[in-house]
Amino acid sequence: MTTATPSTADPTALEKKRKRRLLLLAAACLLAGLAYGLYWLLFARFHVSTDNAYVQGNVVQITPQVGGTVVAINVNDTDSVTAGQLLVRLDPVDSRVALDQAEAQLAQTVREVRATFTTNRALAATVEARQADLARSEAELARLRADVGRREALVSGGAVSIEEVQHLQTAVANARQAQSAAASGVNEAREQLLRNESLTEGAPVEANPRVLSAAAKYREAWLAFKRSDISAPVTGTVARRSVQLGQRIASGMTIMAIVPLDQLWVDANFKESQLESLRIGQPVTLTADVYGRRTEYRGQVAGLGAGTGSAFSLLPAQNATGNWIKIVQRVPVRIAVDAKDITEHPLRVGLSMDVDVDVHDQSGPSVVEAARNGPVASTKVYDDLDKAADERVNAIVSANLGHRVLLKRAD
Repeated sequence: MTTATPSTADPTALEKKRKRRLLLLAAACLLAGLAYGLYWLLFARFHVSTDNAYVQGNVVQITPQVGGTVVAINVNDTDSVTAGQLLVRLDPVDSRVALDQAEAQLAQTVREVRATFTTNRALAATVEARQADLARSEAELARLRADVGRREALVSGGAVSIEEVQHLQTAVANARQAQSAAASGVNEAREQLLRNESLTEGAPVEANPRVLSAAAKYREAWLAFKRSDISAPVTGTVARRSVQLGQRIASGMTIMAIVPLDQLWVDANFKESQLESLRIGQPVTLTADVYGRRTEYRGQVAGLGAGTGSAFSLLPAQNATGNWIKIVQRVPVRIAVDAKDITEHPLRVGLSMDVDVDVHDQSGPSVVEAARNGPVASTKVYDDLDKAADERVNAIVSANLGHRVLLKRAD
């Protein structure tokens, strides 16, 4: 029995075998195309994704409000801090001296204003005394005039000598001068009283402009003294500490940064051809390279950037010069990440993310339309400084008002 070699095989069988393989290949391609079509129709066309996405967050720069020499550093990079925690302490000697001087000046000003108020009472008493002198001089002048009138009528009869009448007339002239001097004294006393009252009217001692000015200077010195302790304005993690012990730092100099790792978001840079179906509020699924595909984060589209990355770059492209090649631009899209997911799987600023946006819902706006109701960020760490300064000012003013002494004198 002999077998057929390939060269002697039936050409018809080979042709049928080749056709069968081509049909199988065509069927496989058709099934693959159909499967991809169904995938695109049911899923892919409702999802926009990119791997050009990175974690972002607020990098709070810590800058001293006053200059000074660093005497203590309480935190280092990677340390977690809470709002109000002491970070750096500056040498407080100079600010302490300035505060003592401001306190002494405030106390002295309160006492001087008190003396001005007391002078009002003394000047009022002087006015009353001058008015009494004026009344006596007027009464004396009236008496002398009456005496002159009676005696002048008796001169012709010889009952009164001319010399006596002349003496009385001289006394009247002297009394008139005394009355004029007394009137001038009353006017002068009144002017002094009015001038002194203009320094005190309309406000008590503690609300006097001089006291308020001294109190403002004390508050300024108080704040400068308290600001020698640099506290954390927010809760977060310390990064980029550059301050060193013994360093002389100036106001406004960046000494470290704090990153609140519970307030992170993702900036996803989508191609301009992917923006058509993106809307505010669409759900987003994110994965981080640091955790892998098994860990997913939930989020939503929070906003679209106002321009492409190249438009805001330090050296923007000049497409009007030289040869031009079209480059697809990317627009940053902010993704708000669920806070619970960040707590369970902490992230760091700058980490790479993969972003997938479900664009089924097209009802949302393409830009943020509602106005923001509150501040983007705020801190209450510095509020107590003003309150403490006001309390200290009130204590100094009250201690120098002398109410207790006045009450004892009244008793």
